[in-house]
Parts: sequence; structure tokens; C-alpha cells
Amino acid sequence: MDESDKRKIEKIINDRRYSHSFYSANSDVYNSFLNMEQKTFEDKNLDKKTKELIAIGISIVINCESCLEWHIHESLKEGANEKEVIEAVEVGIEMGGGSATVSSRFALKILEYYRGK
Repeated sequence: MDESDKRKIEKIINDRRYSHSFYSANSDVYNSFLNMEQKTFEDKNLDKKTKELIAIGISIVINCESCLEWHIHESLKEGANEKEVIEAVEVGIEMGGGSATVSSRFALKILEYYRGK
């Protein structure tokens, strides 16, 4: 990973924090979304780690870099290891086909970013 990759990931993180702060204070819809997100990722029949890994696969298919950064980081915080994250990425590749391999490249950079933390 080069410095521009690191800056891109850090920009995603900083943009999310800024937007979260703004919308939390100014948007009932955003706060409703946060409530739904919290309930969705609660441990129930599936634990949070498993749900985060599912979200990684979905993020690959929809090519959402910000989603990838968030869900990879969250899965690692929940105890996922790199092999589990890669397997979730692989599911996304299978579901998304060739274009999903582009997202998988960014997912690798995110893993490398958090490996150094």
C-alpha cells in the first residue's frame, strides 16, 4: 500500500465522521437509519462478526469503498481474522463476477491499512 492508498482510506474515515456528526444533529431519517443499523447488527441468531462478514461480501458486489472500510474494520474489531475477511471478499467476487474483483483490490488495501494499526 502506498501513501495515496492510506490517504484515501483516511479520507473515507474522516468524511464519515464529519457526515455522521452533521447528520446526527440534523436528520431524523439518518438517526432512524442508525437505529435500524444497530438493531440489524445485534447478536441474535447470527453474531455481529458473521453479519459484518456478510456485509463485506455485499459491499464487494455493490462496489462501495466506504462500506468496505467500515465493515472490514468492524469485522476485525469483532474478532474476524484476515482469512475470514478474504473469504467474505471471495463470496462477493463469486456473486458479482469480474467487476467485483475491482472492489476486492480495495478491500486488500483496507486489510493492509488495519494490519499496521
